[in-house]
Amino acid sequence: MKGGEAPAPAATVVVGEEHCEAEDRELTVRKTTLFSPGDGLEAYDHRTGALAFRLETYGRGGACGGGAAAGDLALLGAAGDPVLTVRRRRPSLHHRWDGFLGDGGAAGGAKPLFSARRSSILGAGAGVLVDLLAPAHSPAAKEFRVDGSFPRRCCRVVAVASSGGAGEVEEGEDQETVVAEVRRKVDEGAHVVLGRDVFVLWVRAGFDAAFAMGIVLVLGRITGDELDGVLGEELLLEATSPV
Repeated sequence: MKGGEAPAPAATVVVGEEHCEAEDRELTVRKTTLFSPGDGLEAYDHRTGALAFRLETYGRGGACGGGAAAGDLALLGAAGDPVLTVRRRRPSLHHRWDGFLGDGGAAGGAKPLFSARRSSILGAGAGVLVDLLAPAHSPAAKEFRVDGSFPRRCCRVVAVASSGGAGEVEEGEDQETVVAEVRRKVDEGAHVVLGRDVFVLWVRAGFDAAFAMGIVLVLGRITGDELDGVLGEELLLEATSPV
């Protein structure tokens, strides 16, 4: 490592090592329907154009087999295999969602990999916090904070490193790292910003892309997807991903 260069971030493996790449990654996410019952989306690798993930909730509630339950969101790999299942926890004042490996394993009492919740019970514009509960490995960060506005496709997932001992989060920029970012998609040929149904998910090198996609699914449920006065003015975040 040359002098002055920051060390490479430690890998964050939550769903599986196969979803962590050595280089920064961009996924083009396209909504196939609205975020509502029977919705879906597809995510394509920007470099290869190949399908990486897709979401389909058609026929959930047992028709797909496994531990799926009504209302679950299932993230599928390119081949259609269940990678991650996101399920709402009830009751929960903070609109909490849990993420499970594979098809969710509800019948087997599987423990969640992560839990996401609104940071406040007051309003849809509140921030979202994500806690790792049972990661495959032990990354330095166990807590993540989402800054910005997902409905406006302008938000960041920030990893907050834990302090030693009590496990509390220390303040200071050196304790935080942007690990994923949602931003508007720009047509490279026409230089036109596309609509919100197509957007970019940038994932930092070493960060679990399936986990990042799981956070996107949760954001669509917790913060909603409609632009209204509750969200306030659009947040213009300085880009961290390559232009």
